[in-house]
Amino acid sequence: MGGTFDPIHIGHLILGEAARRQFHLDKVYFMPAGNPPHKRNRAGRASDAQRVEMVRLAIASNPGFALSMVEMNEDGYSYTYRTLEKLRSEYPDTDIYFIMGADSLFDFDTWRDPQRIANAARLVVATRNQTDPVAFDALLEKRREQYHGEFLKLDTPNLDISSKHLREMIQCHESVRYYLPDPVREYILKNHIYMKD
Repeated sequence: MGGTFDPIHIGHLILGEAARRQFHLDKVYFMPAGNPPHKRNRAGRASDAQRVEMVRLAIASNPGFALSMVEMNEDGYSYTYRTLEKLRSEYPDTDIYFIMGADSLFDFDTWRDPQRIANAARLVVATRNQTDPVAFDALLEKRREQYHGEFLKLDTPNLDISSKHLREMIQCHESVRYYLPDPVREYILKNHIYMKD
């Protein structure tokens, strides 16, 4: 499960746990993106080290979760197809599932080398509350035919929480209790992350 995790929140954790249970995954690896090409302007955000630490704090209590630095240590921009192909070559006997949100399904054909992504992993797609279920299922089927890949629907109630909105709440000194795991919330407050001077 990749993402900027800026910050990681309970929606990410619920998604990871739901995928682990539904698809009987041995482990869910959270992979903070070091330099995502679609999020180049990162002013006012957490540093790479802070994002990694927040992920580490968020997943520490779940033995089914682990931190992967495979994208964080990459030179240049991190692209999903490179990451998945690297993992496949390192673990040839492992079934790899890539967990992503509904928004990623809609713009999947704009990603770098989407065919190589579909060839490298089973794609687990979480729905969003505002996504029409009929349109979502139709697009899922379209992507299956388009890329001859496995696009799997993740059955979970999706909490409509965004990291962007949480950053704005923190800037405005609003409470983010229950949106973030307590250790992450405490780390943000202690280190004054996302707060305006």
